[in-house]
Amino acid sequence: MQLASILNFNLKEINVRNLSTHDLVRYGMHAVFSLLLVFNFACEDDDHDDHDHDEGHTDADGFVLEDESGTEVYREFEGAVDGSISLSVGDTLELSVHFLDHDGEEIEHEEEEDEDHEGGLSLSENDESVAKVEAEDHEEEDGDDHDHDHEEHGMALHVIGVSAGSTSFKLQLMHEGHADYTSTNNVPVVVN
Repeated sequence: MQLASILNFNLKEINVRNLSTHDLVRYGMHAVFSLLLVFNFACEDDDHDDHDHDEGHTDADGFVLEDESGTEVYREFEGAVDGSISLSVGDTLELSVHFLDHDGEEIEHEEEEDEDHEGGLSLSENDESVAKVEAEDHEEEDGDDHDHDHEEHGMALHVIGVSAGSTSFKLQLMHEGHADYTSTNNVPVVVN
């Protein structure tokens, strides 16, 4: 009965014997279209349940950059920023990148054995005459004697001081050709 109200006619009133082929096709198309609409609206709330329908995508609201000792040097969360990157000419900083969920908590990332690495970090809009900023995807090897608990996501970047001055860069988390996350603000870098 609900389908009939969507189609704006009562199915009992249709006398199939009096319909032309054109009318039958038209009513059939209305029925198919209506069913598609009903199905589409019924599935619309799938984004609001507790499981991930779109595996592999990251729903981040921010990120933190940590130095090799695990100290947070920069944070962006829901557009608010804290910290900056500062280094001397000739220095190189390795910073691990951790993405944050809507509560400001680190998003845990479990790599599958067969996971495609068609993404990673994309860095842009920096002045390379002041500082070079390069993405590095860590693949920790057995026998690595460093404590990389803060690098469990495997994403890091290097900032290399080239000359005195300031610049900034945009950070993006890429996945299959598009950005799952783009920094709201460019990350400031000062080279002394």
